[in-house]
Amino acid sequence: MPETAQSAPVCVAGVDGCKAGWIAVFRWVGSDRPSEVKIFPHFADLLASEFKPQKIAVDMPIGLPKQIGSVGRGPEKAVRPLLGMRQSTVFSIPARAAIYCEDYREACSAALAHSTPPKKVSKQAFHIFPKIREIDQLMTPELEERVFEVHPEVAFWRLNGQEPIAVPKKVKGSSYPAGLDARRDLLVQYDYTASFLDQKPPKGAARDDLMDAAVNAVIAERLLTGQAEPFPADFGRDERGLRMAIWA
Repeated sequence: MPETAQSAPVCVAGVDGCKAGWIAVFRWVGSDRPSEVKIFPHFADLLASEFKPQKIAVDMPIGLPKQIGSVGRGPEKAVRPLLGMRQSTVFSIPARAAIYCEDYREACSAALAHSTPPKKVSKQAFHIFPKIREIDQLMTPELEERVFEVHPEVAFWRLNGQEPIAVPKKVKGSSYPAGLDARRDLLVQYDYTASFLDQKPPKGAARDDLMDAAVNAVIAERLLTGQAEPFPADFGRDERGLRMAIWA
């Protein structure tokens, strides 16, 4: 019987920022085609790739407030209580004005001016500003049909029976093998092979980047099938109309 449009395999992608740009894990829903991993120098390259993923789950903030209140940006506030000891992996994201500063001191000044009470920027958050800008410059409300903000530790929480992974992925800034192995062992329950997850990552990416992209791809599949939920459920939108929610 010929394959119908309804039953045709659908590509989804999980994406994480890495040293080389963006690492993407592609999954084909409704097909036995094995998952694939690719590096893209720019997020726009991924959007235009031959794989044409219908849902893209990316670990990067989308939707930037003009002003940050006492509770911070809504998605971060919503997911931190879920993660227990892993909640430190959720960075505080400042207002858009700070994100567009390329100097750390200027970013702190802008963050102070656009937050109540005034709050500076962490060095960890500042280091991902270029990638936040890259996506922010591409995003439109229409593109939200394809591109969704996720967070790997929230994704692992979801797949782990809504319990955070007990062991960290990194210790003192370095990959922690036991934590990565625990995440691999969970992901093999979601149609990955251990050999895929244990492969040497592409040049310019690390093992934790590959693991994060892989779990994000599972959430992309949940988005495709309507199983993913936004945090917060009553998410807001920024001044450009962009949704502010972490999906899992």
